[in-house]
Amino acid sequence: MHDIRLARWARTLVDYCLQVQPGQLVAIQSTPLAVPLIENIYRELLRAGAYPLTLLSLDRLEELLLREGNDDQLQNTPSLHEGFAERIAARLGIEAASNTSALTTLDPGRLAMRRKAQGALRNRLQQREQEGSYRWCLTLYPTEAYAQDAGLSLSEFEEFVFEACFLNDPDPAARWRDLSQQQQRLVAWLEGKQRIRVLSEGTDLTLSIVGRRFINSDGRRNFPSGEIFTSPVEESLEGTITFDLPSAVDGRLVEGIRLAFAGGKVVEASARQGQDYLLRMLDIDNGARIAGEFAFGNNWNIQRSTRNILFDEKIGGTIHLALGASYPEAGGQNRSALHWDLICDLRKGGEVWVDDTLFLKDGRILI
Repeated sequence: MHDIRLARWARTLVDYCLQVQPGQLVAIQSTPLAVPLIENIYRELLRAGAYPLTLLSLDRLEELLLREGNDDQLQNTPSLHEGFAERIAARLGIEAASNTSALTTLDPGRLAMRRKAQGALRNRLQQREQEGSYRWCLTLYPTEAYAQDAGLSLSEFEEFVFEACFLNDPDPAARWRDLSQQQQRLVAWLEGKQRIRVLSEGTDLTLSIVGRRFINSDGRRNFPSGEIFTSPVEESLEGTITFDLPSAVDGRLVEGIRLAFAGGKVVEASARQGQDYLLRMLDIDNGARIAGEFAFGNNWNIQRSTRNILFDEKIGGTIHLALGASYPEAGGQNRSALHWDLICDLRKGGEVWVDDTLFLKDGRILI
């Protein structure tokens, strides 16, 4: 793919998302499929006076580890990675898979073991982020695999990604700043509120946000983004919620998920497809049945499901709930190897009440 929008993409990632400064060590993690974007990013990092560190991996190697590695190998975190975690000022992850179904037949327990093994590394990077010494951003480069998941041709999916990221605009960063201002108004309005209730077909869920804060996700960490999110009070969720849009995790498609909460924990769970996988994920650790995130999708350039959470959770007019790990910056306290975003579409008949105010109806925010 050769396109002027690749240069815009790279410039926005380096300047707006990561705010790279001269002398900083910046890691780029991806696969060889993303080379056209990586080359543009590398050039922008050099122009910014940074030191690019390119870490390319092959999809097949991770699959081999998960299929053939012993328990000790699955639980090992190379000391080299720990060294990078201490030294890099920023990390740019570029998803670029050749086969999104490569892990579908793996034992979920092995995947969970691998996630847990990487927990200490994640925690250290999260700590550095809170200290202000580390930044990160995640984006996705269009491949045939993602296009097939979305039910689109590769060229159609490329256009979808460009539109979702505002890259058809000559100044994408300006568009993201505008969205940031719009979302900050909502964050300010939600400050100090206490209770949220979500109503739609198959859904009547209440949760507390007392003492929690909403975060303005404006394209700096996820690219694209366009959401505001918080971590609800862990023991507060009561009621049921149905997730209309399919969820793909580790290549497994799970559809028609319905959860019932009591005292903040999932006490009943079912799915039209993939129920066995859902139940196994709920039992991977003590925090997996607790909601770590509640969010409003607010990117109206994304209007269809792609079966990729980077895009789907941002769909304008939706809300999503994540099971598992919460966000300390939002006040969250739940810890888990799991963080699974599930999407509820409110564009046809849904409502969200905040305290006694109708905040959202049929997908549109009213305040």
